Amino acid sequence: MGRRAARGLRPAPLLVVITGSESTGKTTLAARLAERYATAWAAEFSREYAAAKGTPLGASDVEPIARGQIALEDRARHAAADAGAPLVFLDTDLASTVVYAHHYYGACPAWIERAAGERLGDLYLLCHPDVPWVADPQRDRPAHRDELHARFQARLAALGALGARVADVRGGWEERERRAIHAVDALLR
Repeated sequence: MGRRAARGLRPAPLLVVITGSESTGKTTLAARLAERYATAWAAEFSREYAAAKGTPLGASDVEPIARGQIALEDRARHAAADAGAPLVFLDTDLASTVVYAHHYYGACPAWIERAAGERLGDLYLLCHPDVPWVADPQRDRPAHRDELHARFQARLAALGALGARVADVRGGWEERERRAIHAVDALLR
């Protein structure tokens, strides 16, 4: 049905994607924004997948991660639409899967790259790596945050050419949330 629902049905909710490199507050921000705007949100599937697998991820894990991310996103979209919410928040999306596949394995399956463009968010909140690193079992490259951030910036520039809006989220935790709210409110206007 595309970005808008069929005649007689509510419009599809706008997609706000919180993205960026590891340990930049994406999950916390997604949950807080969803609470503020009383809507659904989708977690990052790759964290759940990696924890369940229990061994290091490899290139063969990229496709199941992408399929799982799509399923989580679709559930959140449907929940928001069913509730009549104008927004849904995603803690990353397929664009992130593309960035990490290229970063770790040097390539990404073509269908995932195509799907990332087809499932374009309406707004991307790019979290900068200017907050302290917090270690956890799924995070492994604190020294590569700036490199990953540059990859996210490049990917979002390409998505911007397709019509996606991008807003920078930086600063301390309160400043990050303030910037995110400002960008979401502008999208809603």
